[in-house]
Amino acid sequence: MTLDKGKVDTLKKKLTPEQYNICFLKGTEPPFSGKYTDNHEPGMYHCAVCGNPLFASDTKFDSGTGWPSFWDMANPGAIRWVDDTTLGMKRTEVLCSRCGAHLGHIFHDGPRDKTGLRYCVNSLALDFEPKK
Repeated sequence: MTLDKGKVDTLKKKLTPEQYNICFLKGTEPPFSGKYTDNHEPGMYHCAVCGNPLFASDTKFDSGTGWPSFWDMANPGAIRWVDDTTLGMKRTEVLCSRCGAHLGHIFHDGPRDKTGLRYCVNSLALDFEPKK
């Protein structure tokens, strides 16, 4: 499901300037600064813009990079991938499949005993719902 432009525009207004910069201007937060970098509680990480469930806490791991890292998405289709050639690099950007918010990037240096993937995500693009 993709949200219409009017709904996304309304949701953008609830974001802080820093969240807007990351989610819609494709910025990034400094490493080791995000509120979820060291979060180890069980629960679900949602898109900060639209609430789409993105990552379960049991797929989160310490990558040592300074950003929350996950080896898989919560549900098939929760994330959309886009080629990113900015900054003179070839990377793959990850977006919320529902609203198109920029979340971060995906790399192929994650846990080999899992998917081998590392979804490197900005804390400001996420909301966390603890498990009840």
